[in-house]
This record gives sequence, C-alpha cells and structure tokens, in this order.
Amino acid sequence: MLNIKHFVYDLLIDKGISEQTATYLNMLAMLLGILLIAFSVDFVTKRILRKFSASVAKRTKTNFDDILIENKLPRNIAHIIPLGILIEFIPQIFTDFSYAENIIEKILKVVVIILALSIIRSILTPIKDYLKTLPHYKDKPIDSYIQVFMIFAWLIGAFSAIAILTGISFLGFATTLGAASAIIILIFKDTILGFVASIQVSINDMVRIGDWITFEKYGADGDVVEINLATVKVQNWDKTITTIPTYALISDSFKNWRGMLASGGRRIKRSVIIKVSTIKFLTNEDIEQFKKIQLVSNYIENKSKEINDYNTKNGADKSVLINGINLTNFGVFRKYLQTYIEQHSAIHKEMTLMVRQLEPTPQGIPMEIYCFSKDQRWVNYEFIIGDIFDHVLAAVKYFDLEVYELSLGKPN
Repeated sequence: MLNIKHFVYDLLIDKGISEQTATYLNMLAMLLGILLIAFSVDFVTKRILRKFSASVAKRTKTNFDDILIENKLPRNIAHIIPLGILIEFIPQIFTDFSYAENIIEKILKVVVIILALSIIRSILTPIKDYLKTLPHYKDKPIDSYIQVFMIFAWLIGAFSAIAILTGISFLGFATTLGAASAIIILIFKDTILGFVASIQVSINDMVRIGDWITFEKYGADGDVVEINLATVKVQNWDKTITTIPTYALISDSFKNWRGMLASGGRRIKRSVIIKVSTIKFLTNEDIEQFKKIQLVSNYIENKSKEINDYNTKNGADKSVLINGINLTNFGVFRKYLQTYIEQHSAIHKEMTLMVRQLEPTPQGIPMEIYCFSKDQRWVNYEFIIGDIFDHVLAAVKYFDLEVYELSLGKPN
C-alpha cells in the first residue's frame, strides 16, 4: 500500500523533481484519483439503486415505497459507499500533511452527520405523507410529530458537528449548553409552546385537519388544511390562507364547527322585528278572514272554540274585546310560522325547531325562527334561509302586521 501511496512521488523524484514539489503533486494526484473513483462509484450506485427500487415499487401494492423514491431515499443511501471510500483513503493521502488531514477528517465526519440527517428526513417525510393517505391518520397533526423529531435530530446533529469541529466531547458540549438552558429556552420558546400545544390539540382532539373553525382574533373562518409544530393553516372561504400560531389554539378561544357538521344539520337563527303598534286582538271578522289561511285554519277553528267555551263559562263581557281570553294576530302569525317551518322540506325535523317571541326592543318585538337545515353546504344553506325569510316577509301583511323599517325622514 505504501508503494501505491507514493507511486507518483517516486516517478517525480526519478524525473529530478524536488522532494517538496513531488510531495504536493503526489498528494494532488492521489486526491484527484480517489475523488474520481468516489464520484464514479456514487454515479453507478445511484443508477443501480434507482432501478432496483423502481422495480420493487412496481411489484408491491402499497404506495409507501413510491413515496420513498420520490423523497430521494435511494439517492441518499447511494452516497454511503463513496463517502466510506473517502473516509478510508483520504487520511492516507494526507499522511504527509497532518494539519490538513485533521481538518479534512473533521469535515468528513460532519458530512457523515449531514448525510445521516438527510437519510432520516427522507424516511420520515414519506412516513408522514403515507400516514396522511390513511383514513385513521388523515386528520391528525402528523406534521407536528415529524417536525419535533427532526428538530431533535438536527439539534443532536448540530451539537455533534460543533463538538467535532471544536474538539470538545459531545457530553462536555451538552453540559455547557445546559448552563445556557435559559437562553436556549428563550430562543426556542415558540417551538416549545408549539410542541406542547400540538400534543394537547391531538390528545384532546380539539382540531383536526379538515375541520371548519372560526378564529375571530386572527380573522380565520374556513377549513384547517395543515397543522404543524409552529402554525395552523386555515383556508378561508374567500380562498385566502390565515396562519395561526399552534399554541393560540390552547391559549385563546375559537369556534370549531365539527359538532354541527357531525350532527347532520346547520342552525338557522334569525328574526324579523314586528311593530308593536300593529299587534291587536282579533275580532270575529278577523278570525273568519284568517281561517282562509290554510296552515292555521284548523288551529284557529279549534282555538276559537276553546276560547269561546272558556269565555262563556267564566261570563266574560265580550262587548269589550280585552275581556276574557282572545286570539291575537301576533300569536296566530307565530303559529303560522311554526307550522310553515315544520312542513318545510329543507328543515331537519329531528332537531330543535321553534318560532319564538324575543324580548321587546325600542324598534319592536323580534319574532325568531330557530331550526336546523338538512343541507350544511354554505351556498345551499344561505338559499334555504333566503327562501324561508322571503316567505316570512311576504306573509306578514296577511296578518295585519308590519315589519319595522328605519325611516330617515325626508329632507326639508
């Protein structure tokens, strides 16, 4: 082996070249030769591994190996052999240059660390992508766990590289860092908070990928498309992307609409304000007129009989309309809306359904419809609401009622 190492040197000496020049030229020739061999081996190894992995991937049913190939795992593994060649022969090439040999050995060790990290990453990334294709893991924050693992891997790799370059033992370097832990915690505060938040979000099942959330503080209103260590990405309904710090999910209040989506209905909660001045007791003439409205005709018939029996039994003086008990146009209208909603084909009949009178306001008395639509899709949901309240607003006048409208008056 010694003869091979000094083969060029011996030739140059025989040619009358000085020893110092021959030493440098011998080193350069050997370095170029080993680099050429390493690159050639790397090229051939990559081609062999690519063909072999592609052949295996075609024969398997799972797409995991395809994802491994897409993330360049075969290429990274192919670098191992040429790197091993360099580690084996570079020290021998620089035998006569001890200072350079020490530096190059350190550089090669750092390259080994970088290659190891690249291989780890090219394995973890496919695992993440593959798990996302599985129904059970599709809505889990896999990105956060992979990022946490890679952060620890990169930190260990960085500490190892610094320890190698400085000549300090890894344990000694880690001990030194322990003394500066307060500074490290300050630097990685967001990462630590994000890591803790990711675990809590996952364990408590607070948010999943695909959930519709509303986060007013950050202006987010849409579907969660990504959860990672530092941020949660929400695609809003206008197709913009809002980025929210992951730890904000456990420190601030937000609304997750998953329960609504899982229930099979979407809530409708809207009201119209009726003028108080238009609310009145119904006369016999009014009752006969309202009986023509089919949705409340049976109700009016039965209720009128019940009221008449009560008033007769209690001797109510009906010459004054307020005496005894009476129907009101407001009450009949409320019953009409209740019946209308109950018969509406787009309303979920198994969920809460009611029409109620809210507390009076300076503008009038709100009549609120509270129910759930069967269709949860936004466009269809808004169409259902529009269809219902188109009918409500058009029906008001048939009960001698008026909806409050703000009048700004006419200019002088």
